[in-house]
Amino acid sequence: MTAASSLARPAPGGPHSRGGGVRARRSAASTLRYAALIAGAVVMVTPFVYMVSTSFKSQAYVLTVPPQFIPNPATTDNYTQALTTQDFGLYFLNSAVVAVISTALSVLLSSMMAYGFARYRFPGRELIFRILLIGLVVPAMMLIIPQFVLAKNLGLLDSLAGLVVFYVAGSLALNTFLLRGFFEAIPEELDQAMQVDGAGAFTRYWRLALPLAKPALATATIFTFLATWDEFVWSLTIINSPAHRTLPVAIKLFQGQNATQWGLVFAASLLAVIPVVVVFLVFQRYFVQGLTTGAVKG
Repeated sequence: MTAASSLARPAPGGPHSRGGGVRARRSAASTLRYAALIAGAVVMVTPFVYMVSTSFKSQAYVLTVPPQFIPNPATTDNYTQALTTQDFGLYFLNSAVVAVISTALSVLLSSMMAYGFARYRFPGRELIFRILLIGLVVPAMMLIIPQFVLAKNLGLLDSLAGLVVFYVAGSLALNTFLLRGFFEAIPEELDQAMQVDGAGAFTRYWRLALPLAKPALATATIFTFLATWDEFVWSLTIINSPAHRTLPVAIKLFQGQNATQWGLVFAASLLAVIPVVVVFLVFQRYFVQGLTTGAVKG
């Protein structure tokens, strides 16, 4: 071996070997990261896949061991029974009416409150806002009895209006907190320019603030609709007559006293998931935009 060839070969532990070691460590870390994400995804998705599978099984094949993720034989009887028994359609309609009205009122009122907190200076503004935020730290179960007494005094027991009023009240704090940050990020010069053109407070709120805050409004809409659509405890507490029951209560009625028909329960639950998925798909673009904006602005 000549002296020139020995000089051309990299020495052990040189920069090339260190670079290869760094790339190997990065590749191993990336592989480990993807493996952890895949494992987490499998853990999250498996119960839902089993739920879908069980909804197409007859009662005799629900509790088989080992569990079957591909139903054999498959049947749609559970969906037929869920849609045609125990006034499932009426309960679905009640939940839809309550969720849509509650979401619309909550987003409207909270956006007005958030715009007021973001754009106007008045005595006690921060104190009032902090008092409003107390609603975020009080557990909902602690308010069941006071809410029941208040609903009784207001004549709201056993009515869909009683659900709407308290659903809206319970979601105002979070929605106002979310929307205030977006409204504060809108440059005040835009408000001042509209004000010079003669626009009043409501016009600036409706034609400037709301269109620019679509990502935040989408986030508030998704959270509020999901919370009101799936709410069970308050509905079970104040609703007595079958004509006013909501969908979560209807799904509970499918669970018998002696044996639960899990295929029927899972079929009804999947039907109840459909509106939530639809709402998320409708507002997904704005929702993702809101998350990205928050990440960029820090």
